[in-house]
Amino acid sequence: MKKTRQQFFLLLVAGALLAGACTSNQTTKTDGATDDSADQGQPANPNEPVTLKLLAYDSFTPSPEIFDDFTAATKIKVEIVLGGDAGELVTKATLTAGNPEADILWGVDNTLLSRALSAEIFLPYATRNIANLDEYARTLVPNNEATPVDTGDVCINYDVNWFKSRNIAPPLTLRALTSSNYANLLVVPSPVASSPGLAFLLATIAEFGEDGWDEYWKSLKQNGALIVGDWTTAYYTEFSGSSGKGDRPIVVSYGSSPPAEMIFANPRPATAPTAVAALTCFRQVEFAGILRGTKHESEARQLIDYLSDVKFQEDLPLTLFVYPANKLAKLPDDFVKYSLRPESPLRLDPDLIARSLLIWLDQFTNIVLR
Repeated sequence: MKKTRQQFFLLLVAGALLAGACTSNQTTKTDGATDDSADQGQPANPNEPVTLKLLAYDSFTPSPEIFDDFTAATKIKVEIVLGGDAGELVTKATLTAGNPEADILWGVDNTLLSRALSAEIFLPYATRNIANLDEYARTLVPNNEATPVDTGDVCINYDVNWFKSRNIAPPLTLRALTSSNYANLLVVPSPVASSPGLAFLLATIAEFGEDGWDEYWKSLKQNGALIVGDWTTAYYTEFSGSSGKGDRPIVVSYGSSPPAEMIFANPRPATAPTAVAALTCFRQVEFAGILRGTKHESEARQLIDYLSDVKFQEDLPLTLFVYPANKLAKLPDDFVKYSLRPESPLRLDPDLIARSLLIWLDQFTNIVLR
């Protein structure tokens, strides 16, 4: 049944609120404790140290002690609050703009940036590290509305052994996914709530154009593509190449997923069990920003500086499996060896995304629900 753009947006907000009811109340402190009744970080005694709340997506897993040096230097404590997928974070931050549930938001990417900037959820700030940050990422926030913190690529990943054992060539292009050779083999996280799912949708628009991407998705649907709610379900439940051992050997994931499969494997295999189709990759940039309405703007600026500085940035490749935005950060050998960095990733103009995103999502919904 066809839905209007307004109806679709209301469904999107309602879905995020429903998901948020299950996720936004739990906070995770850097010492591993949980606190279901934490306040906005405002100390009861003005002489007590400030505690900043860092709101992030569920897969935000930096090293447990990564903020110890920051706290020792500034006396500012950091409390991580996990709030679902990046799409849910942006929706909730939009609804609470000016009266946020945290002080800093981590994880808005370039596929969601237009939503965040339109809602004015951030306080602009030029970090002291700005000159060292990725040049392309900086062009996406020319007024320093948020700070680039990492980059990566959303790509088709495939189960190497599945294809090798059947003597079938893996799909290397987006167009190949519509072939009957790959019927009922692909799983995709939904672009409505999932940032990698949205990046994949934008990759298809970049590849096939505004006049052709919808026909491509109709072909994907006819070819048995499975669309699930989030990346975690797609990768760890439905995908055959991960620990979940699902029955679908093709998944939308990241160019840096293969090193994660190697590093966490015990015992480590001789070669990576998954691989990436380089011609399918869409460049993703993630940002952190100070939430408008925070009671601790000065302290939040210090944390933004720390998040974009070398020490924290060098923690990212083997914890979040992304590339540091800070060009001075060194990459671990294993990350370089097993990850894929495409030379010419697919991209879309952020202004075009801002103008057309709701239309595209509405069209997508009509295609997959028809």
